[in-house]
Amino acid sequence: MKAIGLVILSAMATTAVFGQEAPTFKAGVDVVALNVVVVNKQQQFVGGLTAGNFAVFEDGIQQDLSFFAANEVPLDLAILLDTSASMVDRMNTAKQAAVNFVSALRPIDRLLVIDIKDSANIIAPLSHNLSAARQSILKTTAGGGTALYNGLYLTLKEMMRDRRGATDVRRQALVLLSDGDDTSSLVAFDDVMELAKESGISIYTIMLSSGPASAYLDRRRHPSISKSEYGMKSLADETGGRSFAALEINDLAGVYKTISQELASQYALGYIPINRRRDGAYRRVSVRILDHVDAQPRTRAGYLAPRS
Repeated sequence: MKAIGLVILSAMATTAVFGQEAPTFKAGVDVVALNVVVVNKQQQFVGGLTAGNFAVFEDGIQQDLSFFAANEVPLDLAILLDTSASMVDRMNTAKQAAVNFVSALRPIDRLLVIDIKDSANIIAPLSHNLSAARQSILKTTAGGGTALYNGLYLTLKEMMRDRRGATDVRRQALVLLSDGDDTSSLVAFDDVMELAKESGISIYTIMLSSGPASAYLDRRRHPSISKSEYGMKSLADETGGRSFAALEINDLAGVYKTISQELASQYALGYIPINRRRDGAYRRVSVRILDHVDAQPRTRAGYLAPRS
């Protein structure tokens, strides 16, 4: 089993779930897994919480936790890099920022790297070989269009495929860097959103300004911000991730550092839903923190139930 954002899981064996042992579950039991980030009013991460501090609700009905872990759950991370022609003058800085981000991963974590141009290509398969992944990032070059939605769809499918049949508990997250609208995809945004709801993978998006910072700020104040910016924010909000706007290429290092700190501060929760219907319906999920008035949790908005 893998703990990956919020998604229905088919579990494999069972052990104690609130201790330090790696948790597994019985075959045939559908477990909803959540990655939860908790901050205070100053947006500082809240650590030291226990299972008793969390109350989880599905469609307004409280659920009993069957799994809880903090910090120690390994991470499967996908990095998507927009390497279209518009990035040509900024590729060196973008590549170095991504390499530094990768360097913060632990030996127990795995990395997948996707290159997005006119098409989306896997340049480093999901593995523990972080050194090879860093070299793949450094070898990327800019050119062509931007198949943004193709890249997201390919990555979600690849990570979901890898999850099938796995027995270890792992979180999954996706980080996308792009500087503009989709220009080349065959996949529609609605298809990406539907797959994101099904996958349970936390999506983080970084939209890099493609012009002067002042012009970018003026555009963001206007109601009609670009479709891609709106879409990326929607994906992040739905999946419990975050969307960022980098006004300058040199802002990337700070954004990646924030994402890295957040991924390292997640709590992993799991529950067996009271509602056992396998009807493919969308189920709303919410989390509350008990005994900490200022604590603000963030996780996925919901999930798609499995079908019989």
